[in-house]
Amino acid sequence: MRAASSDGALAERVRSLSHLLVGWPSATGTRGEADFAPRLAGLLRECAYFRAHPEDIVLVPSHGAPTTYSLVALVRGRGRRAVALAGHYDTVATDNYGDLEALACDPGALAGALIADLSGRPRSEQEERALADLAGGNFIPGRGMLDMKSGLAAAIALQERFAERQDRPGNLILLATPDEERESRGMRSLRDALPGLMARWGIDIAAGINLDVTSDQGEGALGRSIYAGTIGKLLPFALVIGQPSHAAYPFEGMSASLIGAEILAAIEGNADLCDRGAGDVSPPPICLEARDLRAGYEVTTPARYWLSFNWLYHSLSAEDLFDRFGAEVAAATDRAVRRFSSEAGRFAALTGVRQGGGIAAPRLITLAALRTLAEERASPAGLAAVAEIEESLAGLDNPLELSRRLTLALADAARIAGPAVILGFAGLHYPPSRLDPARPKDAALRRAIEAARDAMAGEPGAAMTWRAHFQGISDMSFLGRPAHGAGDVVNANTPAARLVDRPVDSALAYPVVNIGPWGREFHQRLERVHAPFAFDVLPRFVGLAVEALLAEEA
Repeated sequence: MRAASSDGALAERVRSLSHLLVGWPSATGTRGEADFAPRLAGLLRECAYFRAHPEDIVLVPSHGAPTTYSLVALVRGRGRRAVALAGHYDTVATDNYGDLEALACDPGALAGALIADLSGRPRSEQEERALADLAGGNFIPGRGMLDMKSGLAAAIALQERFAERQDRPGNLILLATPDEERESRGMRSLRDALPGLMARWGIDIAAGINLDVTSDQGEGALGRSIYAGTIGKLLPFALVIGQPSHAAYPFEGMSASLIGAEILAAIEGNADLCDRGAGDVSPPPICLEARDLRAGYEVTTPARYWLSFNWLYHSLSAEDLFDRFGAEVAAATDRAVRRFSSEAGRFAALTGVRQGGGIAAPRLITLAALRTLAEERASPAGLAAVAEIEESLAGLDNPLELSRRLTLALADAARIAGPAVILGFAGLHYPPSRLDPARPKDAALRRAIEAARDAMAGEPGAAMTWRAHFQGISDMSFLGRPAHGAGDVVNANTPAARLVDRPVDSALAYPVVNIGPWGREFHQRLERVHAPFAFDVLPRFVGLAVEALLAEEA
């Protein structure tokens, strides 16, 4: 099978759809996000197939007020076998465009304005590249043009092309979801709705292709990637509870900030903590938040200190990672106490007076154990107060703040005295995934993609490379995945119920890869997509893979 070197009509349709979708603002949490799926359903109904089969477009409620929806659209062919093309339609906000914010969703006008702005002032090296990209015409800017409305446009255009065929082998499904940029509530609620919907339609999903974005600062070799899996993410936290003392008598207590500093130094960027299994290396853990929790000025050592880390992984289990985190925290805490005790002894030798007694060894308490202590020690009114705090924070978007405030409330209810360190998870768990060639469905998807690679081999700018894990957090963690094995440790140690993922028992299992557009600086003012790939190569490649996969059991 050899592919045509270009398909002008398909490329123009993807270009047109990309501009159209970018023109529909849909920042996460806004009215535009809530309006997007119904608008997209209206667009799809312009297709002759959906005019004849309106029942094959379904809006699945997700969350929010007004309600935000996921869209599922099915073009039927022969048999039950289907491929799902997936993408999210929410974007990050547009405020970082500054004085050009009004043009953020108008790619044509924005391109001219950015070129004029960059041309008229001194530029950084990054801005020099952006100016060359935009002036050359091969890169198109706009909020969501790269992440990821051009990928969604490719999926829509491919489904339209599939609907035009008279003899359709298999079935093609479009999945468009909100909230990927925040908590993946769209994909997670859709995952739970798909078993019933597919059973009603009589459809079996054989595989999924997510069309999310890759960043490439070069000529596209990295961007033209097929990701056989996705990286996982956890947000472990440590709430340090010290023994405050007057600053003039520091050794009468134990500073929470010293313990926190030792934990930060031990974990931040520590390459020894990288997941190096399964032939890949994940980035090391990085601190997202480290702060003294006092609200005002006092001449007193800090009583409480909070740290939360972003920890990416791909082959470890959540239990392994939590054990590693606990071991690092324990060792760091011990170093802090030994160091402070040594300094207390040196100070006593200088002054002849010893401040306070010995420093007690800090306790390490998991969030699960903290809950048990709170239930044992708190009054019914105290436990009710914790529940009321969680309810009052239902609209809080920041998972770190939400987790911090709930953990503090539980610590107060349990009457935890320092020194102690409470350990848990401060955000939604994104489990990793990867193809397993031993599974027949996974092997079939890989064969189909190899057929597409062979068909486009030798075409300039179309060489696609397999890579192990998509490095960005995405809906891939929840697409085609049943309940994962990390539930117990994560669920038990996550303070906010909203941040606990609980898939339905009937959740569908099928292999998923990511093949999406590439570009530069997504989420930033100079976000831009490489148009020749996104509008031409990508849809042709994905179309060939879909065709090969559906042909296996035509």
